[in-house]
Order: sequence, then C-alpha cells, then structure tokens
Amino acid sequence: MNQAVSLSQGWRHTALQYLELTKPRVVMLAAFCAVIGMLLATDAMVPARILLAGTAGISLLAGAGFVFNCLVERSIDAKMARTRARPLPRGTVGVAQSLIFAGVLGGVGASLLLAFVNALTMWLTLATFVGYAVIYTVLLKPATPQNIVIGGASGAMPPVLGWAAVANDVPAQAWLLCLIIFVWTPPHFWALALYRVEDYRHSGLPMLPVTHGSRFTRLQILLYSVLLLATTTLPYLIQMSGLFYLVAQLILGGIFIFYAWRLWVDYSDALAKRTFKYSIEYLGLLFAALLVDHWVDAWLMTQLSDWFGLAAGSG
Repeated sequence: MNQAVSLSQGWRHTALQYLELTKPRVVMLAAFCAVIGMLLATDAMVPARILLAGTAGISLLAGAGFVFNCLVERSIDAKMARTRARPLPRGTVGVAQSLIFAGVLGGVGASLLLAFVNALTMWLTLATFVGYAVIYTVLLKPATPQNIVIGGASGAMPPVLGWAAVANDVPAQAWLLCLIIFVWTPPHFWALALYRVEDYRHSGLPMLPVTHGSRFTRLQILLYSVLLLATTTLPYLIQMSGLFYLVAQLILGGIFIFYAWRLWVDYSDALAKRTFKYSIEYLGLLFAALLVDHWVDAWLMTQLSDWFGLAAGSG
C-alpha cells in the first residue's frame, strides 16, 4: 500500500513539473482570449466541436511554445529569483524530455485544429508558435529593450485564432482584438519588470527598466495606457459594439491611466505590483464587456426582427 501511494505521489509530482513548464496561468489567459474571439465571431451558438477542439488545440500549441521558451531560457531563469525554481533550472526535468514534451503538445494541438476545426486556424496557430518560441524568445528578447513591444504581436493572436476557428476567416474586427492586446502588453509587462528590475539586471536581458531606467519606463507605461484607452474605443467607433461596452471601456481605461499616473508621480514596488495585477483584471473585464455587449445587441436584433415579423404578419 505504501509503495502504491509513493508511486502515485511520484507520478503526480512529475506531472506537475511538466505542467509547470507550460505556464498554465498564461495558457488559461490565452484560451480565454481565444474563446472570446470565437463567441464574437458569430451571433449564434459556437458548435461544441469547434469550441472544444479549437480551445484545446490553441491551448496545447501555446503550452508547447512556453515549454520551448523555458528550454531556451533555462540558464537565464536560473539567475532570477522569480524563475529559478522552475523545473529546468532545478534539473527536475531534462532538456531532451522538455523538447519531446513540447513536440508532443504541438503535434497534438496542430492535429486537433486540422482534423476538427480548419486549416486556417492550424496555420495561424503554428505561425503564432514560431513567432513566440523563435522570433521573440530566441531573437528579440535578448537583443532589444523593445522586445516586449515587437514580440507582443504573437501574444496578441489568441482572439484572431478563435475567430478563425469559427468563421474560417480573419476580418478587421478580429485584428482589432489583436491590436488591443498588442497595445495592452507593454504597460502590463513593464509594470512587472519595474518591481523585478534586479532580477532582469542579473539575467542580462535588456529589459526597458534596466536599459533606460525606472522613470523612462514609467513614462512609457503612462503613454501606452493613454494609447490603450484610444485603441479600445475603436470597437465602438466602427460599430462593432454599443454603449454598454463604451461605458465599461472608458471606466476600465480610466482606472488603468490612474494607476499609470500614480506610478509616474510616486513610484513604489507595491504600486507596480497592484498595477500589474489590475492589468490582468482589466483585460478580462474589457473582453467580458465586449462579449456582453455583443450578446445584448444580438438579442435585441432578434427581438426586433421577431416583432417586425409579427407586425408585418398581422398587417
């Protein structure tokens, strides 16, 4: 009995080590954004096959990208307090095992998308994997303090992938969702980099607070938060959303700017942590507001169509 319990605990521990390599919380955020893209792509219910296979395939390929990221950055992670406890720096998972794991995740994810969703979504998701795992992780991140700005394009893709899964197309509305995440990424990540600046200094990565200092980084966060407010107004301006979204967006964006302004005038690590935490909440609430607005609009259109249909019939 004790041997069976010990074996079970050993398998559980090993599974958790591999799961940690995939950065599950970030994968969940990517999956959430992909599902939002799916739901916004149609006024009807998303077919269960598309919803399940699409979310699983996109999540698995995202996880594969994060495993590859951990593999490439294992020596950097070992120098940073935030990351030195990850499986690869600790040696609890080997390089070969991580590479095989990433390959299996990516292969299964791509197969799901091709078999149960569509080829467009598979190719876009594979391109996103290459953008994150190779272009960002290998080329951009160690080369320029603008790494997170340029590389943010791959991290902004999940709603486009979700939209493509349902519509087999990527119209302007899908790319607008991508643009919102693209503009959101720098102030979100730089808030983290501010209070982890010593970690990044030890790592040797040219993050903005290391290369240009705290004050310049805080100014960039403030400017990007203003740009984000303008960018998130676009769905209303192109009639992709209505007044409910506009009001929610202005409130959420105003709070973001308030945090950024406080960082600019009176910095503290505690405030930077709160700003980083709020930035995650902000994105979830913003997309939730966009989705509620979409559903309310679709419901109203259905009700009006039914009413006019009944009125015409009675006339």
